[in-house]
Amino acid sequence: MADDAALTARLVDEPSLRAWIGDRLPGDGPFAVRRVSTGQSNENFALERDGQRWLLRRPPRVTNVAGAHDMEREHRIASALAGSDVPHARPLLLCADVDVIGTPFAVLDWIDGLRLYDGLPAGFDGPEPRRRIAEELFDALAALHAVDWKAAGLDGLGRPDTFTARQVGRWMKQYRSYQVRDIPALDEAARLLERDVPAMQRAALIHGDYGLHNVMYAPDLPVRLAAVVDWETATIGDPLIDLGYLLGLWLEGDEPDRWFATALPYDVAGFPGRAELAARYAERTGLDLSDLRWYRSVAQLKVACILEGGWARYRAGHTDNPALARFETVVPNHAEYALAIITGDA
Repeated sequence: MADDAALTARLVDEPSLRAWIGDRLPGDGPFAVRRVSTGQSNENFALERDGQRWLLRRPPRVTNVAGAHDMEREHRIASALAGSDVPHARPLLLCADVDVIGTPFAVLDWIDGLRLYDGLPAGFDGPEPRRRIAEELFDALAALHAVDWKAAGLDGLGRPDTFTARQVGRWMKQYRSYQVRDIPALDEAARLLERDVPAMQRAALIHGDYGLHNVMYAPDLPVRLAAVVDWETATIGDPLIDLGYLLGLWLEGDEPDRWFATALPYDVAGFPGRAELAARYAERTGLDLSDLRWYRSVAQLKVACILEGGWARYRAGHTDNPALARFETVVPNHAEYALAIITGDA
């Protein structure tokens, strides 16, 4: 706990933060600042005063990709969701002044919820709750893709006209920038994917990293998705990129034995299958899913390219994080899955 308090003190200048917030938030008692999550993504802290709680988000200590972790951009996207059917934490404050805590930060409503990434608590593991977990997840994605992003003030957020065509080249360029080994399945999947790029049907606000790991469910039954979180990779692009990513991580039956690198859902028993969930999404969006195999394959290629950066750092001795040692086999497995999907073998 002492180490955590010391890290919080380094990441958040508490006296300066308290002075800046002042009466911008309700209450007049002393503030408590508590770190609630960390990692390569944004750092999250609970702010507590007079029995009320809010969430503070700031960039991580080390940023690996230029332009990532943009607080103003994330605040803009969260603000644009106001009045939509997308459950999300309401943005409250944005501070672009780096002199306050050392970096820009945002404050949002606190969401009481559960992340179901690692397991299901009591009451959530029956057949009906599992079905509702999946349906709520896919319905929220359909709601996101229905947002009128131009009316919400998000014009200019991305480059939707060439979004789909850029995907394979973008991720392979990133992979080449730190390549330390040959992965033949990745090269072949990229070749096949670039040969037959589907036309984007329409542009939408997309999340970019949508799955069970980035949503929160209400802590009580019946099952209800309380918030979609972590909007740092959101942009205007092809909505089927989000769907392909979600379905690309959605294993069925005995698939985990072959595609061990793919972790969502962690336990497929009792969840609806990919075909049923894709049909539910299509009904709600009106999108044609005949090219869905391409989008599922691109998702696996993207994950392989991103994770290979972790393996390159681990192999070079730039990190001693033991979790990255797994990427020696995890990355090729994702690449092989990408190839199997696009060739019809998965």
